[in-house]
Amino acid sequence: MPELPEVETTRRGLEPLLIDQQIRTAIVRNRALRVPVPRDLPQLLGDAVIRNLGRRGKYLLIDCGRGTLILHLGMSGRLWIVTGNAPAGKHDHLDLVLANGTVVRLCDPRRFGLVLWVCGDPLLHPLLCTIGPEPFAEHFDGSLLYSATRTRSASIKQVLMDSRIVAGIGNIYANEALFRSGIHPAMSANRIGLKRCQSLVTNIKKTLQLAIDAGGSSLRDYVGSDGLAGNFQNQFMVYGRASNPCPQCGTPIRGIRQGQRATFYCPRCQSR
Repeated sequence: MPELPEVETTRRGLEPLLIDQQIRTAIVRNRALRVPVPRDLPQLLGDAVIRNLGRRGKYLLIDCGRGTLILHLGMSGRLWIVTGNAPAGKHDHLDLVLANGTVVRLCDPRRFGLVLWVCGDPLLHPLLCTIGPEPFAEHFDGSLLYSATRTRSASIKQVLMDSRIVAGIGNIYANEALFRSGIHPAMSANRIGLKRCQSLVTNIKKTLQLAIDAGGSSLRDYVGSDGLAGNFQNQFMVYGRASNPCPQCGTPIRGIRQGQRATFYCPRCQSR
């Protein structure tokens, strides 16, 4: 699933190409995503001018003045620029066609993404209003994470992936940040003290920034808006590296399942 670094990389790639551009129309080839794409989307978007391209957690927000297009890439989606005459593939469900000929195409093989239209403040939408602080926000610090976890007995990895606690941290980056912090992923969140929470927040920010700088992680379908794969997967320290030596101590990395998701850790560097 595209996580925060992949969505932010997509946003940054699209931003200079979309801001202040007029949308000529939307071409909807398949409405059957996680929630059906609005039938009247071409009429809603026609002649609108894109004012801003934002992000909230893993959601992209395209401000069109008269309303906002909310997009989520789901499990396998990608949003990229194609030439106007590029033939659409089987899983290319939506095109945003700009007046200057640029086409932004949504490809989503598993069709678990979202394309929504809202009027008014998009941050009040039910999908967005309960999302916790952005990990790069100044007020997201060790004290905030410490306070938010005092009543949480679930594992720290599962808590980090709860968007109500912090926005956009998915499975890959929770694994990597916990390794950098020396925290066992199965440790109860409420057992982690303030000092370790401070270290964890620092490493969350560091891990996410490194991933954004690398263009995200391409494990299956993800590519950036330019059609190129990210390469942060080449910097993974534990994720997907079961049985390989720990980059810090040489102990074989272990893999377990937590909440139906794969977890990877070093039993020595991240001992309980």
